[in-house]
Amino acid sequence: MANILNSLSKVSRDDVVLSVRDIKKTFMEGGQPLHILRGGGFDLHRGEIIAMVGASGSGKSTLLQCVGLLDKPTAGSILIAGMPVQKMDDEMRTRIRRDKIGFVYQRHNLLSDFTAIENVMLPMLAAGMESDAATARAMKLLRAANVAHRASHLPGEMSGGEQQRTAVARALANTPDILLADEPTGSLDPAHATAVFDLLLDLVRKNKMAMLFVTHDMNLAARADRTITITNGIVK
Repeated sequence: MANILNSLSKVSRDDVVLSVRDIKKTFMEGGQPLHILRGGGFDLHRGEIIAMVGASGSGKSTLLQCVGLLDKPTAGSILIAGMPVQKMDDEMRTRIRRDKIGFVYQRHNLLSDFTAIENVMLPMLAAGMESDAATARAMKLLRAANVAHRASHLPGEMSGGEQQRTAVARALANTPDILLADEPTGSLDPAHATAVFDLLLDLVRKNKMAMLFVTHDMNLAARADRTITITNGIVK
């Protein structure tokens, strides 16, 4: 287990951190198979930002759930830094998801009973970081996200833009190699959406992470290094 995690920390800028091949996902609905993902794939390199586009219901979020180790594909392969996900047990999947993958959702998904700094600290504490160190890093991330002044506020006391910037800070808590974002600005008005997306790109590039994000906004997609499309369930 330790060897796998160590290998994930040694990839260079030019290495593939995520590889998807011939991915398929089928659900059963009313006793009938519903084929959401039908094949195709892509590689994501360290330092690269990829936008994923496609019509509603095309399977974008399903693909993101699979590569984020929140669901398992029906067929095909997913490799993280060359390690086949399908050969990992549940404990290893959980550790990689916690330590090596960051998530930003359309809704901030902050815990309502915890302050901004506590929300950002939680992933670090779950990974075994000492409380003082987690507090210091959480404040650093909140400053980077321009919400340090809201550190002691509950999510309900913050604006939508502030909540989403806090969610971005939380996603970076454990210094992930891969950041996954599902319509990260979809719930915000245009002004706040631009500010949050600018922040997201800035932090990703400064930290030399890889990012895969889903969007319906072609203006946002145009700011990625490249775009992949899901058409009729095929990842192109």
